[in-house]
Amino acid sequence: MRLPRVALPRAAAALLAILAACGEDAPPVDLCADIACGLNASCDAGSGACLCAGTDAPCDGACDSAGLCLPPLPAAVCSDGTRFTAGTPVFREATEAWGLTGVEGVRLNVADVDGDGYADLLVRRGGAAPDGLGPDGRRETWLLRNEGGTGFTDVTQASGILQRRGDADGGRPIDVVAFGDVDNDGDVDAFLGLPTWDPALAQGETHELMLNRGDGTFELGPVSDVAEPTRFLAPGGASFSDVDRDGNLDLWVPQNSFQPDERTIVYLQDRFYFGDGAGGMSDGLFDAGLVTRPWSSVDDLNAGLAHSRAWSALARDLDGDGTPELMVGSYGRSPNHLWRGTRDASGTVRYENQGVASGYAYDDDRTWTDNQLAACYCRQNPTADGCADAIRPNISCGGGWLHERDTQAFRLGGNSAATAAGDVDNDGDLDLLTGEIRHWWAGRGSDGGEVLLNASEGDAVRFERPGDDALGLAIAHAPGTTWDEGHMTNALLDFDNDGRLDVYIGASDYDGNRGRLYHQAESLAFTELGVADFFEHFRSHGVAVADLDRDGDLDMVVGHSRFRCGDSGECYATAQVRAFENVMPAGNFVQLALEGAPGTNRAAIGAQVLVRYGDLVQRLEVDGGHGHFGAQSDLVLHVGLGTACEVEVEVRWPDEALTTERHVLPAGHRFRLVQGEPPVVAD
Repeated sequence: MRLPRVALPRAAAALLAILAACGEDAPPVDLCADIACGLNASCDAGSGACLCAGTDAPCDGACDSAGLCLPPLPAAVCSDGTRFTAGTPVFREATEAWGLTGVEGVRLNVADVDGDGYADLLVRRGGAAPDGLGPDGRRETWLLRNEGGTGFTDVTQASGILQRRGDADGGRPIDVVAFGDVDNDGDVDAFLGLPTWDPALAQGETHELMLNRGDGTFELGPVSDVAEPTRFLAPGGASFSDVDRDGNLDLWVPQNSFQPDERTIVYLQDRFYFGDGAGGMSDGLFDAGLVTRPWSSVDDLNAGLAHSRAWSALARDLDGDGTPELMVGSYGRSPNHLWRGTRDASGTVRYENQGVASGYAYDDDRTWTDNQLAACYCRQNPTADGCADAIRPNISCGGGWLHERDTQAFRLGGNSAATAAGDVDNDGDLDLLTGEIRHWWAGRGSDGGEVLLNASEGDAVRFERPGDDALGLAIAHAPGTTWDEGHMTNALLDFDNDGRLDVYIGASDYDGNRGRLYHQAESLAFTELGVADFFEHFRSHGVAVADLDRDGDLDMVVGHSRFRCGDSGECYATAQVRAFENVMPAGNFVQLALEGAPGTNRAAIGAQVLVRYGDLVQRLEVDGGHGHFGAQSDLVLHVGLGTACEVEVEVRWPDEALTTERHVLPAGHRFRLVQGEPPVVAD
């Protein structure tokens, strides 16, 4: 095991002393070669000690930005490592113990809103109904304060996060949420979006940025372009990122469609805003080149150039050039969008639609002849183009198939919801996990959720699809039976801290659907956990993952959808969320809480961290919001280390220069990494 970075000078000095005692000529040693003393400090070449400007005295550790001595990094808390094996219980339910009884919803965000170092929860039912905050009102939204890892307290009303700009009664209706420090004052603010196309839902309110006062309470931010009071909006997700690296968070809000009547679907232009660092936002859609086209040309639709039907948002730097790509998961088997960003020498950022070319828009299977609706059409029109290959229908035939339209590529994708990002294959870039609704009657051409491996090169973002069968992620369906997969929410997490990401699928809304957890024991080899080791939770819609009790492993909170409840008995009495505490031995891990310096957004959203531990490498990116109608991971990054007792950490900050800093850190601790300063333990 290598020693932590701060211990190297003393080790070198001891070595010299031993050599001298043995009568050997001591080789020349640069005691300051591997020392990071911090700002306002220097390293003494004779002793290898840091000299802090604030005290002008040797320091055992490093020096902070004020020139004051910091304690040395702690020793590693290390074991032989942990790895799941069948028959090992991973989770136990903690819903009641953590005070979550009566909290209902399917849309979950994690954010430390009060800055105490513990992840808080935002839970929403979904649907943007106004919140009845009184004792007799129907609750729609809960902001839950984490009380030091022991449980949660409902602080929704006290926080002011649902306050209105208008004078209607009740709490603000919200549908989409993302957290980020938009005014760079050191706390997380909130974007709250809602469908303004429906006046009954919006009740005179618009999109808002709610500014955190620093204590977990919120106030209305300044009125800016993000409100868009004259535009019909139907947000399907939201992601913060700093696309132009000016130190201010920008906002990506792709749009779903809406139906003003049964015969009409209105498709909307996605929205994008540049932040000013003070809580204001300006429309940046045209300047960034993110404009799409109406649903009128089949060629545009097949090329993924028409408006999306957003069911999720995601911002991640997939090609490693420092500019995040912007993504949209689209409903209705329409193409997903992926916009590749480039930045010129003047700092101007422009986007190019690479959804189809990248392989993210839809997979390569264009089969339609085994679709039951197509089979019905072909039975009635046997000479129609392609119908000779159609199957015999196994349903009572009616309408529903428009032959010229429904055989096009833009109709043969998936009902795409959440996309999660993570380094699934440990090769140092970010891969994707997609979530899709799939039905038995739609046939092979309907895309299912799967892992997309990053194969980007040069100026192109590209993905490979090894397939669920190859990875062990396929779900078996008995031949001749009907089935539906409602895989709308998901997560990538290392639940056993073995250093490889595992897969959670939140399957919902249809009979037979339940949450599923897959362990990655070897590279790209997944095995599903039985419910005895995991947990059984039907219609598992919505998921939040974080180390909620700060014991070094990842816990889970899942939602429950009561939509389409049938006679199976799988719908619970209410949409109660359930919390599950990880009870495996924590094993080896490190947690990283990043904070940007001036010139970098304070929350460090978009910062990429490359970690090396043992024989593995993993890339992570701080999440500014993703998922189906707004989900979010903890801003604190969690890395399982397997058997390693230390980790090499390379942080690339999202500033103008893409400043890169490197540290060597011992296992078993949470560290606060402030840009330009030495690591500080945050246990």
